[in-house]
Amino acid sequence: MTTMTTTSLQTTAAPALRIGNIELDSPVVLAPMAGITNTAFRRLCREYGAGLYVTEMVTSRALVERSPKSMRIIHHEPYEVPRSVQLYGVDPVTIGQAVRMLVDEDRADHIDLNFGCPVPKVTRKGGGSALPWKLDLFTDIVTTAVREASRGDIPLTIKMRKGIDADHLTYLDAGRIAAEAGVAAMTLHGRTTADLYSGTADWEAIARLKDLIGDAVPVLGNGDIFAAEDAVDMMAQTGCDGVVIGRGCQGRPWLFGDLAAALNGSDERIRPNLGQVADVVYTHGVYLTEYYDDEFYGVRDLRKHIAWYFKGYPVGGQARRKLAMVSSLAELLGLLDELDRDAPYPGADAEGSRGRTTRPKRPHLPEGWLDSREMNPERSAELAEAELDVSGG
Repeated sequence: MTTMTTTSLQTTAAPALRIGNIELDSPVVLAPMAGITNTAFRRLCREYGAGLYVTEMVTSRALVERSPKSMRIIHHEPYEVPRSVQLYGVDPVTIGQAVRMLVDEDRADHIDLNFGCPVPKVTRKGGGSALPWKLDLFTDIVTTAVREASRGDIPLTIKMRKGIDADHLTYLDAGRIAAEAGVAAMTLHGRTTADLYSGTADWEAIARLKDLIGDAVPVLGNGDIFAAEDAVDMMAQTGCDGVVIGRGCQGRPWLFGDLAAALNGSDERIRPNLGQVADVVYTHGVYLTEYYDDEFYGVRDLRKHIAWYFKGYPVGGQARRKLAMVSSLAELLGLLDELDRDAPYPGADAEGSRGRTTRPKRPHLPEGWLDSREMNPERSAELAEAELDVSGG
């Protein structure tokens, strides 16, 4: 890992986070992101700071069926401790089987259930952030998963959104049900399904959930944390017990160094110059090559990270285009060597929102989904279609 430039900012200390039997030195969690948080990226982030680093989301059906992609997603290297897996599912039986598999085969130290995915291909089948609207189904899934996880003393947590839209909020009901079911922690993204990734995250909703749950289990906040100061502010404003970082770390794995420092009372901040960023990009390419066991696939996967890494830095359009089409590590290194390594950290231009930004959209839901908060058993086949993919957003 490259040594990076740091600057000072006075902060106050924050306690570590305990999730079941897992004690974290820093109350920071990497959010699962499809196509992003594979072993290579988790490895890179982990080198900068302590925390919990979660796999990409994997569907319970694919895991039970042991699809090759799902088995790759849940794989952890020996240095990845604790091992954290996020499951997605719509059927209590299949979810239970998947959790049992992870426990019995010793494949995870922590399991998280995803009830926050707003992707239309998932919600139009009643999955993801649409599912907590059906209180009986949500209850059955969480209760079953907690029971199976407890067989191996594995803490089980949930991640959710505020609800479907402003008129159909679910997070307070879901939080109460989850706490009563025995989850070890819960995360709230302060947006609805309709919000997608638009606007500003509602931190007040996180505060309301924390007020409801109290100290029964930790409540973590998610949404619009793009700098260490954002995490400090969220915890101060909402009283939440920790933070979950998603888009804010795309192209900035060193953000976990900033977060670990700020939330543990240090005033150090990482401010890399262009040469230091280039070194991280190359390391990421090497890690991806090792992950895929194929150099071309590794650097091809790196392409989508290029714009995030060089956001705000003086990298010309032609260089960016070439980097976004790189096909080998040697080519990558040659292009990076052409950059002005001494170009300083660009400040605000390198910070702020990144990744997916969208406008609010009408949620895609099954016909008549909002008519009742109880699940119609006749719709089980339709609901199961939400699990057709191995991984979602």
